[in-house]
Amino acid sequence: MKKHVTRILCISLLVNFLLKGDQLKALVPYYYLPTIKNLKKESLSIGRNAYQLLYFGQIKESLNLAKLAVKINKLDENLWLILSESQLANKLYEEALISLKKAEEINPNLSEIYFSKSNIFIKQLKLKDAKISLKSGLKITPENHKAIFQLGNIFLMEKNYSSAINIFEKAVKIKPEFWQAINNQGLAYFEQGKINKSIKLFEQAIAIEENAEPLLGLASCLSIKDINSAILLAKTALIRNPKYVEYDYRKEQLWGEKLQISTEKLLNKPQLQEDIRKAKLKINQSS
Repeated sequence: MKKHVTRILCISLLVNFLLKGDQLKALVPYYYLPTIKNLKKESLSIGRNAYQLLYFGQIKESLNLAKLAVKINKLDENLWLILSESQLANKLYEEALISLKKAEEINPNLSEIYFSKSNIFIKQLKLKDAKISLKSGLKITPENHKAIFQLGNIFLMEKNYSSAINIFEKAVKIKPEFWQAINNQGLAYFEQGKINKSIKLFEQAIAIEENAEPLLGLASCLSIKDINSAILLAKTALIRNPKYVEYDYRKEQLWGEKLQISTEKLLNKPQLQEDIRKAKLKINQSS
């Protein structure tokens, strides 16, 4: 009888304890502590959102989100890359370089880091540093036609036209439909005075894509011998992209002085003045 009473007492105490435990749980708030895996997943999601905002031109919002993503996860080189892109868009060049250094420390074998560095150095007109960064990236991914093209552009900026032509040719061999590299070969040949080669290259680029740049480039080449064809091409070019009416915009596209002089002469023709007026009006309306 004593054993039976003791057993009942023990059961009673245990039930009482469990009930009190449930009451305690009801009073103490419950906190979810995310795991490292969940935090990394969340940081990647924030990073993707930052990149999307950057793509749609919301550069300040993108920068804030990219900073948050890196704070959550400082060991992901891709997040540092996204942050650097946002910083570059906001013209925070030195901060962007610091972010890329962080990414490089995590993964020195990621070619995008060095290509991004080169973009910043080009913005800063540090062409020597830009070339070094591009070549470092190309050691990792030697078939990257866009990086090869950028290297050619640096030689074009340095007025090293022969080297630029050779580099652009490498890009075209990797991607034959790469009209931008073909076009820029035309720019380089024009500065060397090889107009016939420029004509062939601009025509080749137009056959791939009727872009305003090779159209106007070809117009400038033909203006010496065939002014009627040149005017028609110039009219089409200005419709495609009115910005090519501006000297400074063409300079941003790496047009050399000889081609600029030829283009200015063409654009001064009376037959093009109405087209130029419309082009400038479109630029003002979009700004």
